[in-house]
Amino acid sequence: MKFGATYEEYLRAEQDKFLGQCSHVEYKRLKKVLKKCRVDRSLQADGTNGDEQQEGSDESSNICECNSCTLCDRLFFTELNKEASEIAGCFRSRVQRLLHLHVPSGLQRCIWRFRQCFIDDQQIMVQEGRMLLNYVTMNAIAIRKILKKYDKIHGSVSGRDFKSKMQTEHIELLQSPWLIELGAFHLNCDDSDADEPGAGGFFKNFSCDLSGAQPLLTMTISETLKYEYSLTCPICLDTLFNPYALSCGHLFCKACACGAASVYIFQGVKSAPPEAKCPVCRAVGVFGRAVHMTELELLLKRRDKDYFAQRLREERSVMVKQAKEYWDSQAMLSMGI
Repeated sequence: MKFGATYEEYLRAEQDKFLGQCSHVEYKRLKKVLKKCRVDRSLQADGTNGDEQQEGSDESSNICECNSCTLCDRLFFTELNKEASEIAGCFRSRVQRLLHLHVPSGLQRCIWRFRQCFIDDQQIMVQEGRMLLNYVTMNAIAIRKILKKYDKIHGSVSGRDFKSKMQTEHIELLQSPWLIELGAFHLNCDDSDADEPGAGGFFKNFSCDLSGAQPLLTMTISETLKYEYSLTCPICLDTLFNPYALSCGHLFCKACACGAASVYIFQGVKSAPPEAKCPVCRAVGVFGRAVHMTELELLLKRRDKDYFAQRLREERSVMVKQAKEYWDSQAMLSMGI
């Protein structure tokens, strides 16, 4: 079965229970835009008669040229960029809501424990997580295939350039830190022995290996999509501790990210100045929307408790030292010294 038919079948199956409130790639409509473009290009190539060229001059604005495709660029990329942004926003908000329920705090934690006496929320959350994973996977594949089709029809690299633009604008679905959080969520649910029917086989799609030379989180999203996320901080070169993802997608320990941005640990990653750059890709302004990877932190804590306790002591020691330096400097400033 071709992907277009598979995607339409997926939309019909999920429309009532999930996609009614979420955006998705208009794969069929975008294919029609490309089909019209291909027909126009064929007509242009066959138009060798001078009279035919004269008649077609009135409609030149609607025919794609070899090196410039204004019609497609306006209808295709604008629409696809809008859809990708909406999908990324919907995915982010739904995952945030799911993880907030899974790792509650304060009064909500008490309510959560009381609810567990009567309702098995764990199964409901695992089902929601599976739907979110299918949602982001199908739309990511749809975007990848439609961009590949665009480049094939136009003989260009505009589709590939658009993928780079998506990464720059932080709407690339498969590089979203929320996808890593979702994978860590499923591993945490597996550790807690969620007994959803058929969940055992599903959880085998996720693995976390901290014993190797390079700690990895592996997610087999589909038969053709398998991603490995490094759990090594690129600054301290150790396993991530108290991990944060910058809006460019790169992961760091909180202490390392704060050090790179020249702020104190107790001030937090988001207090970094706007001109601070990612230590890896050198992107500017990526600290303000940093994401605290709570599910990934919980996973790493459960998998290696001794390492977590050691790093926690080290970070607290550094925080106390930094706080003392900060308040000493503030006192000296207030006294005019």
